[in-house]
Amino acid sequence: MTRIKLHNTKTKAKELFAPIDPSNVRMYVCGPTVYDRAHLGNARPVIVFDVLYRLLRHVYGPDHVTYVRNFTDVDDKINAEAQRRKSLGDPRSLEELIRERTEETIGWYHADMGALGALPPTHEPRATDYISQMIGMIEGLIASGHAYEKEGHVLFRVRSYAEYGKLSGRSIDDMIAGARVEVAPFKEDPMDFVLWKPSDDDLPGWDSPWGRGRPGWHIECSAMSEDLLGQSFDIHGGGIDLQFPHHENEIAQSKCAHPEAEFARVWMHNEMLQVEGKKMSKSLGNFFTVRDLLDKGIPGEVIRFVFLQTHYSKPMDWTEAKARQARNEIDRWSSTLANRHHLLDQPLADFGVDEQVLAALSDDLNTSLALTKLRAAGRFIDNSPEYLSLSEKAQYREDCSFIATAALLGFDLVRLAKRERDKEPSRNIGYFELRLVEERISAKETGNFSDLDALKAALVAAGVEVRMSKDAVELRPGPDFDSAKLEALK
Repeated sequence: MTRIKLHNTKTKAKELFAPIDPSNVRMYVCGPTVYDRAHLGNARPVIVFDVLYRLLRHVYGPDHVTYVRNFTDVDDKINAEAQRRKSLGDPRSLEELIRERTEETIGWYHADMGALGALPPTHEPRATDYISQMIGMIEGLIASGHAYEKEGHVLFRVRSYAEYGKLSGRSIDDMIAGARVEVAPFKEDPMDFVLWKPSDDDLPGWDSPWGRGRPGWHIECSAMSEDLLGQSFDIHGGGIDLQFPHHENEIAQSKCAHPEAEFARVWMHNEMLQVEGKKMSKSLGNFFTVRDLLDKGIPGEVIRFVFLQTHYSKPMDWTEAKARQARNEIDRWSSTLANRHHLLDQPLADFGVDEQVLAALSDDLNTSLALTKLRAAGRFIDNSPEYLSLSEKAQYREDCSFIATAALLGFDLVRLAKRERDKEPSRNIGYFELRLVEERISAKETGNFSDLDALKAALVAAGVEVRMSKDAVELRPGPDFDSAKLEALK
């Protein structure tokens, strides 16, 4: 079996990955707060952990990997939008308006991440569907002395967990000195964080032992991961911006709720994204969403390619030059495959993925090296002498392996090639114009026009308008043009 090595943020070392249960490899990744469109930075963890998900499925089997990515649908920005709609006269309850807004934004998120080639996770829990589990965990933390209730709030006692700060490598006192922490009268300690807070009539809320209220942000992921993956699971991922305080707080509350459990065995964090060498921000005018790029005509596979050129643990710089390079590379792949109709219209044989690409991915998701190895494996793209010297069977084996390897990285080359073929009938038509010229020359030389007539009839049947004069041959798509029928004539 392929040996996977991953850098574990918790131990600060690259380790051989050994799942708790190889028959059910479990991964949790912090998902978005669904108040608006996903910006480009939101897409990076989606693509990073989609590649890891694909790798785990390849190694352990698709039915033996459980991937959970949550939606946070309790948030002040979501509340504000619902309140705005209500102020405009919408008679529905605040909870109904919040549900409507989050359903809308989740739909956008699915569409945008799908365009980037991301597989849907096994589970996508919404925080508001797990309120009872959060309340149960909070009650247990109070009972064990790790949390306390005051003025309708429930707070976690950070100093009750001796290993707090181990993930980010900070001491509690250093955190207080260097961080902006809320100092409220109901806190015993400035570092204590909210597990539950009260809601007034203008905010969404749920009944609890501490009054009507809503959960704090951090408790959500602990409750949802426990319910769907168990008290101990294999991998927890997210952006580096979540390492502190969110992930530190998750660890503290989960470990105190279940001291005998591991919680997450491996922690992985992707670095942040820049645009043209600068931090993405609205004030700099370089802030944009995934949908902004898609609407500008930058395909999702191009965005994905640019992302994979940088290792997940390094800051990534989105530039127009990188996007152009990625588009050219993918266009070469899809254009070449579009001419290989025998690969596009039938199930492909499974000859496995390229071992060098698999080795690169297995070494802490080295996607940059994997792309380099994938290029080397695609000898058919440039019709290299070595490739042309192979038998037809060997060429087919290489072609199928390349397509399967690209799929491991999240590129559906068959779909892209079919799209290329279907959107550019002129390319195929140019091929058949040359064929007709050659057939007519041959017919005049031999006096046998049967092959020429048969080709003309087949083109007409494919919806192609055929115009032949003494000096020229002209083909154009007719109203009944069928690209698949045209491909079948090759």
